[in-house]
Amino acid sequence: MDRERILATAPLLAAVVWGGMYVVSKWGFSEIPPLTLAFLRVALGAGVLYLVVWLTTPTRSFSRAEWRRFAALAVWLTAALATQFVGTDLTNASQGSLLTILTPVFMVGLGVAALGERLTGGKLAGIGLACVGTLVVLLGQYDLRALASGSGIGGGLLLFSAFSFAAFSVYAKPLIERYSALETATYATVLSVPLFGALVPVELYVRPDALSAVSMTLPVVGAVLYLGLLSTAAAWYCWYKGMEYADASTVAVYFFAQPVVGVALGAVLLDERTGLSVVGGGALLVVGVFLVNRAE
Repeated sequence: MDRERILATAPLLAAVVWGGMYVVSKWGFSEIPPLTLAFLRVALGAGVLYLVVWLTTPTRSFSRAEWRRFAALAVWLTAALATQFVGTDLTNASQGSLLTILTPVFMVGLGVAALGERLTGGKLAGIGLACVGTLVVLLGQYDLRALASGSGIGGGLLLFSAFSFAAFSVYAKPLIERYSALETATYATVLSVPLFGALVPVELYVRPDALSAVSMTLPVVGAVLYLGLLSTAAAWYCWYKGMEYADASTVAVYFFAQPVVGVALGAVLLDERTGLSVVGGGALLVVGVFLVNRAE
């Protein structure tokens, strides 16, 4: 039981890695066009995941229905990342951070609607506290007036991205329970590679000069490796691993840690200024996560 509880917290590692993307973005991957970057990220992550599956798991024979489920996850994944990268490119940090925290809200709703999960009072209270804590951190970090200046189209894309990633998380649950987190993450990611690849020519047609400005410096290469190896292969495995041992509504609460970790790492590694909101909001987040896990 203790081992299962520990593995159920694996999504927290994913949230920490995703929070680190904020710092990595400052170090260089903004030079690559967003959809091209998404393709590079997913292709690298898919290759690593498939190699691990090939070395460690038995050969599987999936039914057509199961392949369709993997393909559906690939579509949700493609929609989530494509709209996230383009939406982020169109809007500002304030809008992006606030819309990001809608992912766990969508996950809770889909967990109840699609998986029949039951929400207890303690779990709802914990999710609410975690949400409030994250909002306290973000509102203390960003200028509220900047919300109105962001792109409406970009905000809409980020909203759809939040829902798509929630669907990518929740609808994977039956496959994770039947096989494993590793295999489900791998085959969904592998099937998404050609979908992302198909978006690259479209982006280059719309922005023909996009690649000419790319400079493959060490920071850019390092940022791509971080996205592919850690933010994709490792993080998606950890995210799905939690789904093996906990409800989607429980896993969802860890997503609130992503922007909080990003702000904290920005303060430590980039010397960015933060206030007491980080401490107070972070404390509320910790209490919320504790309540959710206690109610599980």
